[in-house]
Amino acid sequence: MTNHWIDIKNADSVLIMGSNAAEHHPISFKWVLRAKDKGATVMHVDPKFSRTSARSDFHVPLRSGTDIAFLGGMIKYILENEKFFHEYVVEYTNAALIVGKDYGFKDGLFTGYDAKTRSYDKSKWGFEMDSKGVPKRDKSLKHPRCVYQLMKAHYSRYNIEAVSATTGVSAENLMKVYENFAATGVKDKAGTIMYALGWTQHTVGVQNIRSAAIIQLLLGNIGVAGGGINALRGEPNVQGSTDHTLLYHIIPGYMAMPHNGWQTYDEYVKANTPVSNDPMSANWWQHKPKYFASLLKAWYGEKATRENGFCYELLPKIEKGEDYSYMFLFDRMYNKQIRGGFIIGLNPMNSVPNTNKVRKALDNLDWLITSELHHSETTDNWQRPGVDPKKIKTEVFLLPSAHRLEKEGSTTNSGRWLLWHNQATKPAYEAKPFGDLFCGVMNHVKALYAKEGGTLPEAVTWLDYPEKYDPEDLCARINGRFLEDTEFKGKKYKKGQQLPSFTALKDDGSTMSLNWLYAGSYTEEGGNKAKRRETTQTEMQKTIGLYPKWSWCWPVNRRILYNRASVDFDGKPYNPAKAVIEWKDGKWVGDVPDGGWPPIATGKGRYPFIMSKNGFGQIFGPGRQDGPFSEHYEPVETPVDSNMFSKQLSSPVYKSVNSDMDKLAQPNSPDYPIVLTTYSLTEHWCGGGETRNVPNLLETEPQLYVEMSPELAQEKGIVNGDGVIVESIRGRVEAIAMVTVRMRPLKVHGRIVHEIGMPFCFGWTTPGTGDATNRLTPSVGDPNTTIPEYKACCVNIRKADKLTELAT
Repeated sequence: MTNHWIDIKNADSVLIMGSNAAEHHPISFKWVLRAKDKGATVMHVDPKFSRTSARSDFHVPLRSGTDIAFLGGMIKYILENEKFFHEYVVEYTNAALIVGKDYGFKDGLFTGYDAKTRSYDKSKWGFEMDSKGVPKRDKSLKHPRCVYQLMKAHYSRYNIEAVSATTGVSAENLMKVYENFAATGVKDKAGTIMYALGWTQHTVGVQNIRSAAIIQLLLGNIGVAGGGINALRGEPNVQGSTDHTLLYHIIPGYMAMPHNGWQTYDEYVKANTPVSNDPMSANWWQHKPKYFASLLKAWYGEKATRENGFCYELLPKIEKGEDYSYMFLFDRMYNKQIRGGFIIGLNPMNSVPNTNKVRKALDNLDWLITSELHHSETTDNWQRPGVDPKKIKTEVFLLPSAHRLEKEGSTTNSGRWLLWHNQATKPAYEAKPFGDLFCGVMNHVKALYAKEGGTLPEAVTWLDYPEKYDPEDLCARINGRFLEDTEFKGKKYKKGQQLPSFTALKDDGSTMSLNWLYAGSYTEEGGNKAKRRETTQTEMQKTIGLYPKWSWCWPVNRRILYNRASVDFDGKPYNPAKAVIEWKDGKWVGDVPDGGWPPIATGKGRYPFIMSKNGFGQIFGPGRQDGPFSEHYEPVETPVDSNMFSKQLSSPVYKSVNSDMDKLAQPNSPDYPIVLTTYSLTEHWCGGGETRNVPNLLETEPQLYVEMSPELAQEKGIVNGDGVIVESIRGRVEAIAMVTVRMRPLKVHGRIVHEIGMPFCFGWTTPGTGDATNRLTPSVGDPNTTIPEYKACCVNIRKADKLTELAT
């Protein structure tokens, strides 16, 4: 989130899209209702009517996978009707920058596309530079190749008729949303956009969010109270896990994972440190060498020196261009390229797409180590229905895991707030927290390497790894320490003392930090700030609800990112009634400013978007794999055979794996004419592996079901409560029919298209509940993140003669 939960109350308009916030993120929805009580309009755009819809001013159903068409229409409306915040757009976004002559767009493809590699040469999307190497600007916004003009041309195709025919949303409903949300493009109004997995789990997931970014930058809604693009992260510490990088392509602090194209420390630093020649640009990532060197020092301690590149060459490096995400990991497993592994704290045999293949892939392992609270479809894969356990060679170890209530530690919520939770009770018998497990395994491996040697043993034996898991000490390590006696901002620190902030990090080996973003969270002066629970605020902070002494927020306890975009060149708030920061008596007051420079009018200021190399909010985003502007592409499996905006049907660069089990339905297939979307349940946590073992929760939601409209049910001869079979080209599942007006037929491309919805939280280890919905979904993903397209695939449905999976 650019903002935080409480700040939602400051919005004048709330657009919830790609989320059922009331049921899946009720804390967020508390603040939505506060905003509504104060007069905000709340809009829910979603295929299904839900509790969120019921509490909104209006619900707008649309076909899953058509969000960019919907949002593209809004961008066109804002531009054509000049609803954008002109001063903000000209001064704080890259709308005025001139794009180079190589850029172009035709027939659904941007320039630089290579059909053989299915990839873009992004150098074709660069900006035109002046003699000093600074991007050229035209603040009049009249230059034909300025971002503003290119954007107008790009979205000119997104007229109401085409958007309506693509999304299934009526023209009336489109205009209700467009007019209401675009009304926030003035100084004294703000609109927030809230999304979750309903936006990300598409082959265009990143571009869904890019569309929202374009809208919010046009309206001046980034950096302000009640604004922002707010991702509703999940309960399993999703924000914290990405910050600390449980993803293959990054290392802590959102820095790139080393690959074999960067063999030395200097090569890595050069390739990953942006250079800006504009003195007005903060270009904050120029400090990346400080963060990276400090991370390596945290990993390798005294062994890491400048002379040996801080042990960079000891790090494992992925192959450049290779993908190590779920889809490709299990594909390699299926092709017998992986011998063993650890699967801890998740249930991929239930929650990864094309689950039938994933389960067979796991059979090819020699060994598997799992650690869970309960038996799951993954721990017990070797005895799933339809297989002979004697023929499964995999040796599986199930280690008992401590419940989160049985351990202490931190979690990071969606608003980037670091919160401490205490241990409620000790783990039963031999159950252990994951931290104890990893420390035990890693120290045993270190001992083996020390004793027996092996290939490059120093990569392991030199690690400054704790002998025992201590979450308090780990949080202190994450914050970071001085490794030499140092004077910083007039204060003297001894070797071993805690860093006060990431601004104290250095690239010479004199500091260490396991994650630069969290530097400042555990200091000499404040101790473990995740434990803070003070409610005191200044009057200014109280107006919008910052609560700066409640927990701690990365970075540097800043609650609203890019907040210098909320003030004019003199440092005066655009909306004084909901000021985030203000320049007063020679200093910033309110929130922690996003960069401490004085206002731009003083001649010593900087542009407000400090994480962007050029300092501007990126309406034109040349760093994405699938284009600098968002563009509507159909889901890979689609009920239509044409794209109303271009000749290109689906994304030309989406990711996929190919095997005999990775089949895809043809566009507009008569065998699979119905759109399926999947979602979570309030009563079951994620894949249900834990909550299916709680009797009252299982009683509340006991079986897999499929929601369908009365019209589709009548067409198929199905009545409420019938057992049904849902089939895709990859597999079939059994479910109970829930015939409901919450799902509605949609008029798409001039004909009726039906959509159905199913939860994904049931599995065979809980008898009578049904099995994984993800046996239906395809292994295709976003080209930037490889997140799978769970939210839109094509299926058929029929009444079942007999059910076996749901039999008790």
